[in-house]
Amino acid sequence: MADLAQLITQLGQQARAAARSLAGTPPARIDAALNAMADELLVAENQILNANASDVAAARVAGQTPALLDRLTLDSKRLAACAAGLRQVAALPHPVGQVLREWTQPNGLRFAKVRVPLGVIGFIYESRPNVTCDAAGLCLKSGNAVILRGGSEALRSNLAIATALSRGLTSAGLPPAAVQLVPVTDRDSVRLLGEATGVIDLLIPRGGRGLIETVMKHARVPVIKHYDGICALYVDRAADLAMAESIAINAKISRPGVCNAIETLLVHRDVAAPFLAQAGRALTARGVQLRADPAALALLAQAGVAASAATNDDFRTEFLALTLAVKVVDDCAAAVEHIETHSSHHTDTIVTADNATAEQFLAGVDSAVVLWNASTRFNDGHEFGFGAEIGISTDKLHARGPMGLEELTSYKYIVRGTGQVR
Repeated sequence: MADLAQLITQLGQQARAAARSLAGTPPARIDAALNAMADELLVAENQILNANASDVAAARVAGQTPALLDRLTLDSKRLAACAAGLRQVAALPHPVGQVLREWTQPNGLRFAKVRVPLGVIGFIYESRPNVTCDAAGLCLKSGNAVILRGGSEALRSNLAIATALSRGLTSAGLPPAAVQLVPVTDRDSVRLLGEATGVIDLLIPRGGRGLIETVMKHARVPVIKHYDGICALYVDRAADLAMAESIAINAKISRPGVCNAIETLLVHRDVAAPFLAQAGRALTARGVQLRADPAALALLAQAGVAASAATNDDFRTEFLALTLAVKVVDDCAAAVEHIETHSSHHTDTIVTADNATAEQFLAGVDSAVVLWNASTRFNDGHEFGFGAEIGISTDKLHARGPMGLEELTSYKYIVRGTGQVR
């Protein structure tokens, strides 16, 4: 335990020194480092994929779920996407130094509100080794040093990736301590990172409810949460039912193990019978297990679609699997009420051709991202044009929704005078 505390302290001191160095680094050198990191990922492809294969094999032996295995797995295509993501971040405008506002007071003092790095970011995450690249790239581009603590199931993969990223930083002449990985997965490391006041400026946990609650219990530093993704699709009475079916299939099936997949399907009573008959067959044909409220269950049974009775807990569950809770509602107001009562305020969408109903939904649902006639799967940093994301915040203070470069900065006021005194 003493050795672990000493390790976290050492990582923090190195990160703090690296953050100070980054604050004075020209943007062109930051971009060169990001491109060098991308190059080194591809050079190390064999080592990274071999390490990942070992992680996946161990996870399979341990009986991990298909959803976790999918999130854990890397292949050449996914690794190439990681490298492309770093290059995309390099090509984005630099947030640091942006002047957000300027004004002059009557006494001649000139004020500027300027975007600055946060400093040192602690990032705790589970199972997805590609996130190591996203977090490293975003933190570096925004002028921050980052301490990464991945999950035990991806330790080999993360170590191989971090080694490649470190080589890229070194080749570009930047401090390798700008991106550091905690090389152990002892649970106490989570607590120690949360207690690292004066070292870590922001802690971002991204994972399951258990991880988030552990971090919140111990944290003495500011935390932005990436909480559950209990996302809903509401099919309105004025929906194009073919469009709604397409969106439901994409939002549930394209990657069921991610946080922006839908877990709840709400259907207006007036279109429930035809929609559930058609979409229900399409979903179950693709392996989705439907858990339906009494009204939906009766309609699905009439259509010959297999389903089971839903419990109240099913509408509060992030399944991260091919399971979908289904409910018939009276109108848009009832859909909004259900979402506000049961959702995690992550991502929700409505399908309708009625503008007034759409605006009612968009205004009434208090989630980080609310969509109209589009899949919840678009709640993603890449899809927003951010290059990548370090997480999707379900908080309301400082950052909400996909966290890109701007969300990893703060600001300070610079005041220029000519001798004024008060």
